[in-house]
Amino acid sequence: MRSIRRQLLSILLGTFVFAAALLGFSGPALAHDAAESSSPAQGATLAAPPEKVSVTFSKNPLGIGAQFSVKDSSGAEWADGAVEIVDNVASQKLKAGAPAGAYTVAWRVVSSDSHPIEGTFGFTATGAAAGAPASGVSTPGASATAAAGVPGMGTAQPGITVAPEPAVDASEPFPWSLVIFAAVALGLLVTIGVLAKRRLAVGGEDEDTGASKS
Repeated sequence: MRSIRRQLLSILLGTFVFAAALLGFSGPALAHDAAESSSPAQGATLAAPPEKVSVTFSKNPLGIGAQFSVKDSSGAEWADGAVEIVDNVASQKLKAGAPAGAYTVAWRVVSSDSHPIEGTFGFTATGAAAGAPASGVSTPGASATAAAGVPGMGTAQPGITVAPEPAVDASEPFPWSLVIFAAVALGLLVTIGVLAKRRLAVGGEDEDTGASKS
């Protein structure tokens, strides 16, 4: 009987170890998407402001709800038009004539599991972009745009996304890993029960045989 109990305890311990390992592997699969890199890189110094900025993600973000804000040190907004998403890269064009100086980029997208994620990064341009006005020269067009109250962030609009994206599902993604774990655990428990019955039956027969011999 003691040997049977030890074997059952060993099987149960192995089941718990297997379950812990399975949950450990399924954890990263349930994690939200993450930003892997940006262009320009965080803290980069450029000769002039780029034509566009972008963020690369671990998975393809959804093609709706994406927003970018690109502001210079004075707080002026330089994001121009809608956000474009191609595969796992979200990009935002900049207006022409951006001045030299420090820039802050704030982004927000909807990840592939329908959860919004956001972040910021910054870069510095040592020179102005082509077409930038000379220092001290006012730009009526820019002031008129500011007065008109143009939205500060580029926003992804229907039809702008290059690659078609699935519709957003407001519900949580189905936890298939948990279902697999439950099925495996149930199978192990059934197996343990069958083995225990067989071993107990064999032990009982041995005892009966020993008694009859005596």
